[in-house]
Amino acid sequence: MLGDNSEPDAGVSGADDGPNRGDLSRRQFVVGGTAGIAGLTALSGCTDILGSASGSDTITMVLTPGTPSDVRQRYEPMRALVEDQVDGVSVEMQVPQDYSAVRPALESEQAEIGMDDVTLISNPDLMDVYGTTVTGGTAFYFSMMLTHQDSSIDERTDIEGKEMAFADRLSTSGSIFALYALMEAGLDIGDAPEEDNGDFSGTWTNHEQALIRLGENEADAAVTYGGNGMPHISQDAELPQRVQDKSAALDTIGNESPTFRPFWFSFPIPKQPVYARATWDADYKSEIGDILINSTAEQIQQYYPEDYNEEQLPFTTLEDTTIDDYQPVIDRLDAVGIDLAE
Repeated sequence: MLGDNSEPDAGVSGADDGPNRGDLSRRQFVVGGTAGIAGLTALSGCTDILGSASGSDTITMVLTPGTPSDVRQRYEPMRALVEDQVDGVSVEMQVPQDYSAVRPALESEQAEIGMDDVTLISNPDLMDVYGTTVTGGTAFYFSMMLTHQDSSIDERTDIEGKEMAFADRLSTSGSIFALYALMEAGLDIGDAPEEDNGDFSGTWTNHEQALIRLGENEADAAVTYGGNGMPHISQDAELPQRVQDKSAALDTIGNESPTFRPFWFSFPIPKQPVYARATWDADYKSEIGDILINSTAEQIQQYYPEDYNEEQLPFTTLEDTTIDDYQPVIDRLDAVGIDLAE
C-alpha cells in the first residue's frame, strides 16, 4: 500500500471520519457511453480526439481534466522522456473537458494511456496500472476546503445553508472527498453531486473556477486540491502535520491572491494513477511503464522546457502501486452513493 490511510480527527486540521452512510439511493454517472463520446469530441486543443489507431507509433495520453496549457506543461517532461527513451514512438497529450470523456477514449481504442482514478475505478479490468505519479516529491495530495478570511465558517457543519463551490462532479479532491466529509459531519448532502438539494447549495465546475467563484463572492466556501488551493492561503495559516509532511505545495503558500482561509483538509490521498489500456498490444507497452517507474528527479530535469515552471509540481517518477491503493476513493464513491455506471 502507498501509506497509512488512517483518518485523523476532524476540524480545521481534521479529516473526514465517522461511520459509513446508511441506506442511500445510488446516483449513476456515466463514465462511458454517449455522454462520454460527446465529451471526447471536445478535447481541448484538438479537432479530432486522437488520430492514433491501435498499434500505431503515435501514443495518445489523456491527461486529467483541467486547464489545458497548465496540464500539458506539467507533464511535458514525462512526454519528452518517453519519446526519447522509446525508439520510434511519439506521444500526443490531450486534455478532456471532463472525466466522462476519458473511458470512451480507452474503450474505443483511441487512447493508450490515462491518469485519473475515477476512470480506473469505473472499470479496473480495462486498464493495466503502471503506478502512481510522484510530483513535487510526493505520491500524495489533499482535498481542502477554503473560505474568506473574515468568514464565520470555521468547520464543516458551518456550511449548512451556505453556497459551496466544487470542482468537477467526479473529481476526487474537488467533490467526492468533500461531499463525504460534509456527510460525515452530519450534513444532508441530498442528491449531490447531481443536485444541490441538501443542507447546502452547490455548484460544480472545475478547480480553477471553484476558487474564482469564492473570490468573486459567488460562493461562501470552495473545495479544491492542495496544489490549487495552497497558493491562496497565508504563510501563517495553520496546517495539519500530515499536510506539512506530505504536501507537494508547501513552497507555493502565499503566492497567489486573493488569500483564503483553510478550515478542513483530508487525509493524504494517493495521486493520479498512470495506466495503460489493457487491450493495447505493443512491444513497448511494458517498457514505457518501466521507464516511468525508474525515472528520477535528476533524469526528468533534463527534459524541462526552457520556460518550465517548477512550481507546477513537476512529475519525477511513479510509485509502484495497484488498484488496491485507491480503495479509499472507492469507499467514498460508495458512501456518497455514486455508481460509475456502464
